[in-house]
Amino acid sequence: MATDIDATDSSVPDGIHDLGHAQRAAEISRIVCDPAYLLADQDLSLLEEDAARGIRLELEYHKANLHLSKHGIEHTIVVFGGARIVSPDIAALKLAAASEALAQNPKEPLLQRHLRLAERALSNSKYYTVAQEFGRLVGRAPNGNPATRLFVMSGGGPGIMEAVHRGAFEVGAKSVGLNIMLPFEQLPNPYITPGLCFNFRYFALRKLHFMQRARALIAFPGGYGTFDELFETLTLVSTKKIPALPIVLVGKEYWQRAIDFEFLIEEGLIGAEEAKLFWYCETAEDIWRSILDWYEHQGQGLFTPRSA
Repeated sequence: MATDIDATDSSVPDGIHDLGHAQRAAEISRIVCDPAYLLADQDLSLLEEDAARGIRLELEYHKANLHLSKHGIEHTIVVFGGARIVSPDIAALKLAAASEALAQNPKEPLLQRHLRLAERALSNSKYYTVAQEFGRLVGRAPNGNPATRLFVMSGGGPGIMEAVHRGAFEVGAKSVGLNIMLPFEQLPNPYITPGLCFNFRYFALRKLHFMQRARALIAFPGGYGTFDELFETLTLVSTKKIPALPIVLVGKEYWQRAIDFEFLIEEGLIGAEEAKLFWYCETAEDIWRSILDWYEHQGQGLFTPRSA
């Protein structure tokens, strides 16, 4: 029969001593409170290690995929565009403030620049209106089959992203936002459906989810992020990594000045057929009709279930 070690027994090796009740409790507490004792799936410090990057990537895929599937989100219209494009009413207020500031100091170069940018912001605010109306059109799309219902999806931030979600929200439609951690805080816009807004660490996984369910890509005027997402899609389609889909650039004047596709063709850096992977539209109705026409031309229809 086993017996407790007697700390006074001379046969007990040096250094082996029974712990008092209080010390035993303290030692056990130290053991179970150390991160090493946490279950692996509850150890957040472990997930932050460089060696756990693969696990983080996998989790970012599975979490969004699981929630989207639970909500029946299988077909999306993905909308990209500038976060700095504001609504016409906000743009008008900014222009008035810039005009007033310059009137008080008309020779200040910085204030002159602020006024020019405010004037451009008011001009570009028309795209906010188009995106908002397009969100309404997608949200109202008549389709009785839940398996092929369309949902707006965007990067979930302000500007054009806010506008398209706002339109869907106004007609009672669900919409999906894929936000991302940035050095500066970017909160989701308030029009995304709760439970369908996800926050990503990795751009790569966010892009995967943009494309996985996309039935069309709409690119409004924007900056680096919009260019990145647009060219990522054009590359995937041109290399046949994903099936062809409608790619619409909203605002022909903007896009033709921002990117000289004809120059790329003349230089032999893209083929003429690669410049036919997209087209330009100006209004929400034109965007929607061109998507429907594209699918009709393909002989499958926008609301045809996707093949496995």
